[in-house]
Order: sequence, then C-alpha cells, then structure tokens
Amino acid sequence: MSIHTKHLNVRPVGAFSDNYIWLIDSPRAPGRIVAVDPGDAAPVVAELERCGATLAAILLTHHHPDHIGGVPELLRHGAVPVIGPDDTRIAQRTRTVRDGERCELPELGLSFEILQIPGHTLSHIAFWGHGALFCGDTLFSAGCGRMFEGTPKQMNASLNKLRNLPPETQVFCGHEYTAANLRFALTVDPANLAALEYRDSVARVRAQGKPTLPSTLGREIQVNPFLRCDEPAVVRAAEAHAGKMLEESAEVFGVLRAWKDQFR
Repeated sequence: MSIHTKHLNVRPVGAFSDNYIWLIDSPRAPGRIVAVDPGDAAPVVAELERCGATLAAILLTHHHPDHIGGVPELLRHGAVPVIGPDDTRIAQRTRTVRDGERCELPELGLSFEILQIPGHTLSHIAFWGHGALFCGDTLFSAGCGRMFEGTPKQMNASLNKLRNLPPETQVFCGHEYTAANLRFALTVDPANLAALEYRDSVARVRAQGKPTLPSTLGREIQVNPFLRCDEPAVVRAAEAHAGKMLEESAEVFGVLRAWKDQFR
C-alpha cells in the first residue's frame, strides 16, 4: 500500500508487533528509497526486492532499538547516508542534523526541516517537508509517546511546536497505537464528536487490517488530548483526575501523561 501526500509517495512497512518503518520514494530518482526509522532490516529488504528498488538513505528520529536496530544490516547491503540527531547512542550515524537545519537530499529531490522535539528522548527530532511529518514516537495519532528522558514541560513544548505546523500536514508516526489512544482520549473528553467519529473510522480500518496512519495534524488538533492541554474540557478532566487546580498547560500535560501511563 502506498500513501500519496501532496508531493511524496510513502509506504508503510510493518515491523515487530506495531512499529511502522516508512519508505519514501524519491521524487527525482525512480527506484531509490529513503527509509525512516528502520528498526528491523528484513521487512525493508523484502519490500525493496519486491518493488525492484534500492535504498538511498536512512533517516532516524531517535536512538531506541526498535527505530535503529535494522541499520547495521541494511548498511551491509550497501553504504548509504544515515542521518539523525546528535546522539552518541546512534553509532551508525554519518550525518548529524539539528533543530532548524534543513536536511537536503538534492539528488533524490527531498528536503526536510529538522525540528528538535525532546521529551520521549532528549535528542528526539522530526523531519518535516513536502506536506509530511515524520515524528517518530513523540506524536501518535490521538496520543503521544512516553517520557523516558524528558520533562512534561519539554514534551508539552515539543507537541506545541508540532501543533503549530500547517493543519494539512500528514503525520507519519512510529507505531499503530491509534485505537488504544482513542480509548484514553474519549475517557478524558467523552463528548468529543470528532474523536467519536474517528474511533468508528479506526475500527473499520483496523478490521480490514489496514494502517490508521498517516493522520493529519488538523485531525489531531481535534481529537488528541495531548495537543489540547489548553482546551477547557481537557483541563477540567485533568484537574478532576489530579484533584487540584492546574495553572498551566504543561501541568495539564503532565497529569494526562501520568494518567495515560496507568490507563488500561
């Protein structure tokens, strides 16, 4: 299955139980592919062989093994640039990119702005360009990543940075968590009509064995409680759960994230 953004052709490759590795077709060099967060090499190699393509570059959003574990094996099939954040835990990185820089791949016709989005990990980045956002494990559809290294203030700021991107931006995240995230989102805000409609749509899509991704940023702003920490309904729910008044959106976010961590 291929997904067409305004300017890109992207296909998901499933890995492990719920990871997505995103493969971007080069707009300028047919048959050359960029892999985003290849945690496992085998499904990437199989897809390249299936479509007669070759790997041209690897983009990495953060250091977790389920996002970088396939890189060594992929490099054994041929040396390509490995582009990622400034983090010594990513040993195979050949190019480091930082917040506000552009990741240019001119021979492939690709260009992405780098967004530093700490919280899930301190060095986490996103690649934004061509109407697409590759955001790893910071933003999920109807949810967000756990804070393994960052603080609520950092993660809330990172999500607000993503929220400020154009609403038509297509969101390519790292995991198929949408249905579970919507259960929590509707616990926080049970009267959210957009989330109720999305839940039904997601159930139909998953029943067909298809990915729920990409989402759009506009949809996420409607349904994702972690992007709505300044919305009265979400604030009230967080305050009720915490049993106290919350003064700022980062506090609301912190309560929601801790609540989600225990949610079943």
